[in-house]
Amino acid sequence: MKMQIKEFAELTGVSVRTLHYYDEIGLLKPSEVDAQTGYRFYDENAFERMQEILFYRELDFSLKTIAEILSSPDYDKQQALSRQRKLLLAKKERLEQLIAAIESVEKGEGFMKTKNEYEALKSQYAEEAKQRWGNTNAYKEFEQRHTDHSQAAALLDAVFEGFAELNRSGISPNDEEAKTQVDKLQQCITDNFYTCTEDILKGLGQMYVSDERFKTNIDKHGEGTAEYVSHCIESYCK
Repeated sequence: MKMQIKEFAELTGVSVRTLHYYDEIGLLKPSEVDAQTGYRFYDENAFERMQEILFYRELDFSLKTIAEILSSPDYDKQQALSRQRKLLLAKKERLEQLIAAIESVEKGEGFMKTKNEYEALKSQYAEEAKQRWGNTNAYKEFEQRHTDHSQAAALLDAVFEGFAELNRSGISPNDEEAKTQVDKLQQCITDNFYTCTEDILKGLGQMYVSDERFKTNIDKHGEGTAEYVSHCIESYCK
């Protein structure tokens, strides 16, 4: 199996830009790069490594911590892949339960209680991983960032100020500069708050203009910033 980057991105559920970034920081290198065209190709080994990365991202580990874990001499790849499979199955079951509960309400049959085994399993794996890898320098740094909420808020504010500057400069939401700024936003949220998937990013783009609290907070950087950020995210996710 050998896939071009776009096909691999669709298979794994990440963006092409994310794959470029992972290549840049050495977290996930392409299996092959065509010397003439520069096209990136990915194979089964790359797919396995991506599943390992996604497993630890699901547990909210930083990219730096994940890189340190994956390069550890006593790292158990098969265990990580097995747990990723169990976590995905639990997530799938959870979503199916929520869909059934919504359908029950729509039919007038009342609310149906659901079990959230996914969150319990996620917490269990996260705690086990913390116990095993918690002494690494990368994890300590990651924990420090998560405990310092004021610093995280300041970093996010700086990203929104960057959007405001682009807007004042007349940069189109379709331009590369705007898309790079969306990259920074997604990474900032992921590193300091929670894993910001592309679906979550899309939702945030809509919420930034539909929720008055978010809109007001972002527009403190300049009138129209929230709407501009929303358009940038929309263009980025197309």
